[in-house]
Amino acid sequence: MADRILIKGAYVLSQDPSIGELAGADVLIDGDRIAEVGTGLSAEGAQVIDATGDIVIPGFIDTHRHTWETSIRTCAPDYALITYFSAILDQFAPRYRPADVLAANRWGALECINAGITTLVDWSHIMNTPDHAYAAIEGLQDTGIRSVFAFGFPNTSLVTWWFGPDYQGSVERIDGDLGRALRAGPLHDDGALVTMGLATRGTNFCKPDVVRYEWELAKELAVDITVHVAMDRFGYTKGQLTALRDLDLLYPNTTYIHASHLTDEEWGLVRDSGGNVSLAPQIEIQMGHGWAPAQKAESLGIPVGLSSDVATTSSADQFTQMHAVFGSERGRRHEISWNDGLDGLEPTPDLITARQVLRWATLDGAKVAGIADRTGSITPGKKADIVIIDGHAVNTFPIIDPVAAVVCAADISNVDTVIIDGVIRKRDGKLVADLSGPRAAIAESRDYLVSQVPAQDGWVVPALR
Repeated sequence: MADRILIKGAYVLSQDPSIGELAGADVLIDGDRIAEVGTGLSAEGAQVIDATGDIVIPGFIDTHRHTWETSIRTCAPDYALITYFSAILDQFAPRYRPADVLAANRWGALECINAGITTLVDWSHIMNTPDHAYAAIEGLQDTGIRSVFAFGFPNTSLVTWWFGPDYQGSVERIDGDLGRALRAGPLHDDGALVTMGLATRGTNFCKPDVVRYEWELAKELAVDITVHVAMDRFGYTKGQLTALRDLDLLYPNTTYIHASHLTDEEWGLVRDSGGNVSLAPQIEIQMGHGWAPAQKAESLGIPVGLSSDVATTSSADQFTQMHAVFGSERGRRHEISWNDGLDGLEPTPDLITARQVLRWATLDGAKVAGIADRTGSITPGKKADIVIIDGHAVNTFPIIDPVAAVVCAADISNVDTVIIDGVIRKRDGKLVADLSGPRAAIAESRDYLVSQVPAQDGWVVPALR
């Protein structure tokens, strides 16, 4: 493969304010980086990709995915959050072997690449043994995806992993030095494709000294924290952010996931501390977490990232999340205007736009993941993480507004080319990978896990048993 790649003649949606949106434009990739963006570019010896009429975007960023659950995809389509906890986390998770985590992370990362996701924040709360942790990292590394591996905690029973009042559910319960060993070992290089974060339970789910230990561990390891907050009646307990404030643990660059029921005071704490939010709008609506408060975060200048969350219950791609947040947040504004008695001839105020949604799925997502210095926009000098959307397909052509084509019309089938770190990982609509081994491994994992878990109403098709 040529060291340089020249993409020619595309609609380029750079997400870089200094470059903007260009028609009939070219992108030159030199090695692992974007070298130039403009029109009429040439590069002797470069591999040329004719993208005339297609749309070029930065790769999508999935800011929160429990990738280990790929083995049990769509086993619980009708579940709310409370039943997800008791069935998926209390039944399946304790039965996961390291081999299941490896198979799931590898297949889930391939799924991401196929869908145009070039960066994945893997929220990995399946650290039942050290071998589980190393298997999870290996699965990501096998595929060439860019990832933040958010090292989490054991998932051996509902009581210990979520509501354990002490160190039973801590990230360091299984091995007091595992986090440090991962940081010193496979996750030592902050410039590598797979880097490190810390996934934790946070306040109100364990004692303050455990919370402090985990936050201070993140500071010691120089990694960002990602934590679930303010979700559903079951998982929401008030005061999570104010408790962090009282503990002096409102660290910058912390990601607050879901955040569906934050109070105005808590929103102010997120903003003032330099935090951000990761929203999974399809899951939040479907499973009862609450609305995805993207507009609230945007109004406060808080970076918004989109997330697929769980493959057990919904499709795991950014097109689904963009559709869900665009529809739900505009729908909420329309309902508020209706209830406020706004004249039907007056436009609803404060509606989010397609361009905001695309930014959340790309550049803002990179900010949430803590890697906007290297990806999230098509900017010379940044890493070459680029996606080409087929603009000639029956669901995208003819193109009037290329942003609308991506946000409102396109789907996974339109992801023609995916480039990560300058390497083509998908071309002409097909992954550049041998899927036979990973597919066999994920099938074996599914069959084993389903055989180990008692059937319940609403999940696991009996024919698979």
